[in-house]
Amino acid sequence: MKSKVYVKAAEFVGFPKLSDFEIIEQEVSEDLQDGELLTEAICVGLDPYTRFWKTDIGEEFIGFQLAKVLKSKNAEYPEGSLVLQQTGWRTITKSKGEQAWYTCDDLPKNVPQSSAVGVLGMAGVTAHYGLINFCEPKKGETVMVTGAAGAVGSIVGQIAKILGCRVIGCCGSDEKVEYVKSIGFDAAFNYKTSDWDKALTEAAPDGIDCYFDNVGGKISSAVMSKMNLNGRVAVCGSISSYNSTEPDMAPSFQFLCVVKCLRITGFQAFNLVDKKSAYLKLKTWLEEGRITTKETVTNGFENIPQAFIDMLKGSNIGKAAVIL
Repeated sequence: MKSKVYVKAAEFVGFPKLSDFEIIEQEVSEDLQDGELLTEAICVGLDPYTRFWKTDIGEEFIGFQLAKVLKSKNAEYPEGSLVLQQTGWRTITKSKGEQAWYTCDDLPKNVPQSSAVGVLGMAGVTAHYGLINFCEPKKGETVMVTGAAGAVGSIVGQIAKILGCRVIGCCGSDEKVEYVKSIGFDAAFNYKTSDWDKALTEAAPDGIDCYFDNVGGKISSAVMSKMNLNGRVAVCGSISSYNSTEPDMAPSFQFLCVVKCLRITGFQAFNLVDKKSAYLKLKTWLEEGRITTKETVTNGFENIPQAFIDMLKGSNIGKAAVIL
């Protein structure tokens, strides 16, 4: 059985180019040893972290996919089941399930199957894990989210609303601002066209208690200046600098950390042991209609690189996914 696989053809300089990607074919044996499973990808999720992950020339790209188990000698992932796995941009995979997160056979009927790589995948788990464990929001507090219309940020905001918080955010277009307001954000602004100090003051007149940072850079320094005493910051990403060829000269916020007694924590959802619990909580909220999901979907394995580039340039609302 042959698998199509994306490998890195050239180093990224600034934003990736189509010529930086190459499709190769690999022969995958259907003969399984004990513990192995053979899967076929249904859809692939596109995530910003893939941009800065160390991938050498000729190596396969990492990433999450929802796949169907074609054959199995692994009791945890039986034949016919659906599995979320971090096995990269490839069509066929044989493994021992070491990169699998959990099965997704019980997806809600009110969301597309591709939600398994979005709100019910790494993005949703990241949102839940980071907000609950590191921001520790309390009812009535103000939560700020950068990248608010993205796969992670849009879910963070909705969870914070469920917890009884005032939620504000910033996005890169007026369309995205309207979207996050439609899913419950109390206030939002376009960081490309707004005066940040004025926008933050108007959106959070009583200051910011929790900050979920997906962006980094200068906007994060601006947010830090509006934090309340004993504020909590969860640093999920720094997409503002992923494609930069020059260092980001953001204002220093260390003094603010001292005088405001801020707690700042960087984290990765990969380190979470019980990922399935977050999946089940998000699934329940989706079924109850307490959170909604939006995706920017592309069709065709051959279109993954362009969809990835578009995602890094901010063209997506919600999760960027490719249906194979």
